[in-house]
Amino acid sequence: MRIELVTSQEDIVEAAKVLLQLRPQYTLDSLVVQMKKQQAMGYHIVCAKAEDKIAGVAGFVISEKLAWKKHIYVDDLVTNEQQRSTGVGTALIEWLKAYGIDNGCEQLHLDSSVVKHAAHRFYLQNGFHISSHHFSIVELGET
Repeated sequence: MRIELVTSQEDIVEAAKVLLQLRPQYTLDSLVVQMKKQQAMGYHIVCAKAEDKIAGVAGFVISEKLAWKKHIYVDDLVTNEQQRSTGVGTALIEWLKAYGIDNGCEQLHLDSSVVKHAAHRFYLQNGFHISSHHFSIVELGET
């Protein structure tokens, strides 16, 4: 398995096809547009390839906050349905840790939906801790 940053248009489209499994509210075209928009603002896409097919995708940003100092925040992490429980997700997490260290990051963060219990087990098994509750207002302007 190879893990590499995605830069080409072709790989962005292929990564988006896998990412749609996590983000079904998008069409393929609208997801590619959004991914490119976010790339212009510092969003990175990394993919795990097995036999030249994308087995998993992670989207992340490197940022700094008072609370976390320099860190990687994982916006998106998904393993292709056909390749779940084969080590792809763990390989992506290990790559993200190494990339963070190489880029001077002190921490690695992500959020996970409260109903995704299998994902929670996976993250806990890969060294994450539940360190906070994430609160949001998803419809600003509506009360």
